[in-house]
Amino acid sequence: MRYPLDDIKVLDLSHALAGPYCTLLLADYGARVYKLEPPGSGDIGRGWGPPFTGSEASFFLGLHPNKLGLSIDLKKPQGLDLCLRLMEKVDVVIENFRPGSLERMGLGYEQARARNQRLVYCSISGYGQDGPARDLPAMDLILQAASGLISVTGVKDGETVRCGHSVADITAGMFAAMGILIALHARERSGAGQLVDVSMLDSMISAMGSNFANYLGSGVIPGPMGTAFKAIVPYRTFGTADRDIAIAVASDKLWEAFCRAIDRPDLAEDPRYASNALRVQHRDTLEPLLFQMFRKATASEWQQRLDAAGVPCAPVRTLDEVCRDPQAAAREMFPTLRHPTAGPTPVTGLPIKLSETPGRVRFPAPLLGQHTRAVLHSLLCLDEATLDDLENEEVIISASAPAATPPTASTP
Repeated sequence: MRYPLDDIKVLDLSHALAGPYCTLLLADYGARVYKLEPPGSGDIGRGWGPPFTGSEASFFLGLHPNKLGLSIDLKKPQGLDLCLRLMEKVDVVIENFRPGSLERMGLGYEQARARNQRLVYCSISGYGQDGPARDLPAMDLILQAASGLISVTGVKDGETVRCGHSVADITAGMFAAMGILIALHARERSGAGQLVDVSMLDSMISAMGSNFANYLGSGVIPGPMGTAFKAIVPYRTFGTADRDIAIAVASDKLWEAFCRAIDRPDLAEDPRYASNALRVQHRDTLEPLLFQMFRKATASEWQQRLDAAGVPCAPVRTLDEVCRDPQAAAREMFPTLRHPTAGPTPVTGLPIKLSETPGRVRFPAPLLGQHTRAVLHSLLCLDEATLDDLENEEVIISASAPAATPPTASTP
């Protein structure tokens, strides 16, 4: 099978989450990703646990399927030279170090571009490659705060909270993948690569476009509202007899269907709730009424009634419930790979389904240096004697491992 990106080679110098998530997306659709790690502990993500699957950090196993693992000591002149030679052979380089770090090592964009004019060089950082905040340290939590996300996340008059997943890292990783593909498309016409500069701050501002549109249009600074939404009512979670359920009534047509489904046609006839704007205006009378009513039955009972009426709803599920979901299984969202040391390892599946050139989770995350010798032989034509010398001098590290079994689509 040909994969849509199987003609693209990526040298991945990134670590932690934003960069690895970007290259995971590229690898899942066929790009040949060379994951370069330092000797010793490797990517910082290898130590982010528990949990561990066998001796491997579950965090790392989930972010690095479909990648080939290299370990080269970039602090040694020979290692630096190997990296520059690899940059000559690939289409994409990606890194997410603090701005200026790789330039000081001799591996920055201009240095790489001098060796390969067609190279697409993607740099992910907290605040971007320029501006007054350029050199500030950044992590996901910090950018959730700096972007304004935390200020609107939490409950009214309560503590603001971090989003439950690393949204700033993941959003930057998605925009980086998009930027790389845009630059590769532009290269088809110009023949030249370019720098792709992605910041977590820019990514979050863009992803929160509707929030900023509302503020820029009104001048009103929003605060946290729990699961409620400023512009639509009812649109939030409600407690039921056994668990919370999320309900989204985003139009007047849905409002009428909703009132019929909950056996309250009188609410549809109440002039205070005749339009969404009026329901927003009278949120303080409508929502308490609904809170009281939903406590009288279970989430499953309410879901059956609302589903039948075509009203969007879902129970607030835990991750284990999502893993067991028949819909997730039908969409192959939790395939299982067999890792050489960790054994059977469930991972997340592909978010984009392509009808003619689908991607696939093909093989598990590499051991540290697992493919070093094979990659340097195939890309740089280094012979066994040269590779032995490099390994003896600890410029490179290699690790042997049995071949992984093909992935399956089983659900944990």
